[in-house]
Amino acid sequence: MDVDVRGVVAEGFEPVWDAFVRNFRELGERGAALTVYRDGRPVVDLWGGTKDVDGADGVDGGEPWEAGTAQIVRSATKGVAAAVLLLLHQRGELDLDAPVGSLWPEFKAAGKERALVRDVLAHRAGIPALDRPLTPARAADPEAAAAAVAAQAPSWEPGTDHGYHALTYGWLTAELVRRATGQTLGEWVAAEMAGPLGLDLWIGLPDAEAGRAGRIGRIPERAAPGGLKIRPRRNVAEAYADPGSLTQRAFGSLAPAPDENDPAYRAAAFPASNGIATASSLARFYASLIGEVDGGVRLFAPETAELARRESSAGADRVLVVDTRFGLGYMLHGPASPLLSAHSFGHPGRGGALGFADPESGVGFGYVTNGMNKGVTADPRAQGLVRALRGVL
Repeated sequence: MDVDVRGVVAEGFEPVWDAFVRNFRELGERGAALTVYRDGRPVVDLWGGTKDVDGADGVDGGEPWEAGTAQIVRSATKGVAAAVLLLLHQRGELDLDAPVGSLWPEFKAAGKERALVRDVLAHRAGIPALDRPLTPARAADPEAAAAAVAAQAPSWEPGTDHGYHALTYGWLTAELVRRATGQTLGEWVAAEMAGPLGLDLWIGLPDAEAGRAGRIGRIPERAAPGGLKIRPRRNVAEAYADPGSLTQRAFGSLAPAPDENDPAYRAAAFPASNGIATASSLARFYASLIGEVDGGVRLFAPETAELARRESSAGADRVLVVDTRFGLGYMLHGPASPLLSAHSFGHPGRGGALGFADPESGVGFGYVTNGMNKGVTADPRAQGLVRALRGVL
């Protein structure tokens, strides 16, 4: 297979280039980009393949991937949403130990009075699923989405256990930001993060940028050799297939499933699932959480970065059916979500995307793809890139 990969790698990082090419040759990659920052400067910046994958028949679009091509990153959006809440805390505008109901009185309903803001970030709020799923149109209405979450009875007593809030995480964080600032989470990201850092990253894609984003589609799932093994506490396939399981209900809280290539869906703001970014912007974002980028902007103070990666939830995840580890809004290194090292914090996107920071090595990592696998975490293409980077470092 001829692979048209372009970009640059710093001296010594050539194995990362090789791993990126191998994804196309061996793992069915159609179009993708990877950027790695180290100590505030890019050391890897690669892209290749085609910009679009047709969601219906898997046929590649003819337009080549370019340096500025952006893609939907699904749950990797959660890492950006978490940064908003942590930055508001850093600025003294949001108390992580405050009850959610002190900002959002309607949320106290149905036994959620004791849920704290930090419980939302750590997937401990107890409402990973809605009894009545939201349609995409209702979910795009901030008031309708907030009302549905506020009325929902918890699946467990908030703060006592954890389970991945696959979709409700976005509606929770969005309403907390709206109550604290009067802005939507997407507006806050655009003004306070994307603007100062020069990021091509959006939660709510503007019409003027719609042409930058390629289409996504499914690709055949293939296992990569040497990957870490995840030991589920229950058969994962059974959990997803069981309509009564918390797993299925959590991922089915938006129904019918939206067309992720629909311009209307991309223009709406779903802070848990529909952020759109370039790989370079995702990496730059994470680099800015642990240091200055290009000698300039830094988002997180050191103590905020420490908060982000301090373990807040660990063990059997009620939704993902594996053992997971979370800091405040970020997945931490472990079998369910292998990152660069035990110091890393970040977030994968279901189907492939991955962004993380590693303060020990000074790395900010961003990988985006238009070829979606079925897996929620530990995509073999992203893991091959991480292993190559780990070997270099």
